[in-house]
Amino acid sequence: MPTKQKRVPKRIAQTVLNSLKGGVVPRIGLPYVTVGRKNEIAALLHDVDIISEGGASFRFIEGRYGSGKSFLLQTIRNYVMDRGFVVVDGDLSPERRLHGGDGKGLATYRELIQNLSTKTRPEGGALNLILDRWINSVQSKVASEQGLQPDDPAFETAVDKKIYKVISSLSELVHGFDFAHLLNMYYHAYVTDDQETKAKVTKWFRGEYNRKTDAKKELGVNIIISDDDWYEYLKLFASFFRQAGYQGMMIMIDELVNIYKIPNSISRQYNYEKILTMYNDTLQGKAKYLGIIMCGTPQAIEDKRRGVYSYEALRSRLSSGKFSREGARDMFAPVIHLEPLTAEEMMVLTEKLANMHAGLYGYQRTISEDDLATFIKIEYGRIGASSNITPREVIRDFIELLDILWQNPDTDVETLLKSDQFNYTKSEAVSDKKDDGFAEFTI
Repeated sequence: MPTKQKRVPKRIAQTVLNSLKGGVVPRIGLPYVTVGRKNEIAALLHDVDIISEGGASFRFIEGRYGSGKSFLLQTIRNYVMDRGFVVVDGDLSPERRLHGGDGKGLATYRELIQNLSTKTRPEGGALNLILDRWINSVQSKVASEQGLQPDDPAFETAVDKKIYKVISSLSELVHGFDFAHLLNMYYHAYVTDDQETKAKVTKWFRGEYNRKTDAKKELGVNIIISDDDWYEYLKLFASFFRQAGYQGMMIMIDELVNIYKIPNSISRQYNYEKILTMYNDTLQGKAKYLGIIMCGTPQAIEDKRRGVYSYEALRSRLSSGKFSREGARDMFAPVIHLEPLTAEEMMVLTEKLANMHAGLYGYQRTISEDDLATFIKIEYGRIGASSNITPREVIRDFIELLDILWQNPDTDVETLLKSDQFNYTKSEAVSDKKDDGFAEFTI
């Protein structure tokens, strides 16, 4: 008998099924389809506790294309937002790097800030919301603690003092003085309802000023966020967000393969040097309330000619010790190697998807547990599947199977599963060739 499952809202079910069939990770609905990864999630959530207490962490998530890196990343993203964290996430690309001239480093910063999210604004663009709520919370606190009304002259003075206390603490950090000055400017623009100044300060925080002369003319500051120092401002934001009432900030960067692909070896080394700086900051206590997670394929990380391990200072810090092996990984190591999902875990996932599909299209689920078992047996029985098959392939095949059965009610599921077309044409998705690191996928 089909297992009962909590009803999934149709909007969420549609998004989840369409995203998974298209090979990408949905932003919503992940709890309905999450299976396995218990140890990996527990290790990352341990980091979350450390960050909320004033620490910092840095992790790499390593796995083949389609193995579930982005899925795990989104699961953690949703969890930390529920815990009161601010999250910035983005993918690297040929135009977005960790280090690079022509604005390529700054482009990554802009992408991260654009995707800045909180529990109440999970879709991104939460910067102004955070700033406005911070000021409003300070005002509310002054009113409740000191019994002052907004029209009382002493009210503004008391609020100024609390705002100044936060701002002055940031001034001690690198670039903190100008950052604090702009926060103060935003605060006064908020109080006086000066929307134009608020917009200009927001533009500066987003890294959208390209010339110092423009920032000087519009805001009176002779500094802008650049390719070289954007990471320092993320550290400032992490400290500020903590004082604004959040638990901390999590930075999530996917598609490290785009550094691996950089043809110029010197440019690659500069990018890896940036990673080393971020890694050292978190482990040496130079960053607070900050977590960093980066995702890449085994080739993008472990290749000693072009990957992260080509930078000796990183390889010596990140490579596994003598005792780590498949089935017994150290989950507190800097690099988390994603193990393949087991056939049993995929069985649970396909059942969840079958129930979701039936709920979305309003029919009584007909595909039985025996059918699910047959499907999994076929998928995992392909040549090379034990080492090459990925959750993305299995999920995509299964949702296609559900769609065909729904659109063709006269089709017999048992006949379809046993057909030569299903058994063999899909096998081209499985390859025993070494991952060259240049395929274009998202999960």
